[in-house]
Amino acid sequence: MELSSSAFAQNADIPRVYTCEGSDQSPPLAWSGMPAGTRSLALIVDDPDAPDPAAPRMTWVHWVLYNLPPDTTGLAAGASGARLPAGAREGLNDWKRPGYGGPCPPIGRHRYVHKLYALDIALPVLQPATKAALEKAMQGHILARGELVGYYRKNK
Repeated sequence: MELSSSAFAQNADIPRVYTCEGSDQSPPLAWSGMPAGTRSLALIVDDPDAPDPAAPRMTWVHWVLYNLPPDTTGLAAGASGARLPAGAREGLNDWKRPGYGGPCPPIGRHRYVHKLYALDIALPVLQPATKAALEKAMQGHILARGELVGYYRKNK
């Protein structure tokens, strides 16, 4: 399964427009190679370098999406809320709000890991819809996984 963005390459810098220093909109994403039997897709975007890449203490969650239709081939820039495909659900990020929250590292250059999962089921409505709840609900249902890593360092 392939996950990519027209805004940045694998292991390259994420453009400022998709961060807290820009318009804080989600980057465009595209995917292909869904396995047979895929019933839904889930996306998690997180930062394993929080708060400091030299001494990470936690993984900060930036976006949680699930029940994306299996025939979806990507998301446009700024996809959130009403701009998501029918049936898709947004979970809570670590700012405790639904939707995308862009890179906003307090110090250093952080990794932002975009993980797409092909699932053999459509998930029930998760309450609360957190990364942990999604990961638990996906257990035993992941057919394939794609990953895209981007980096960002705040301007001084």
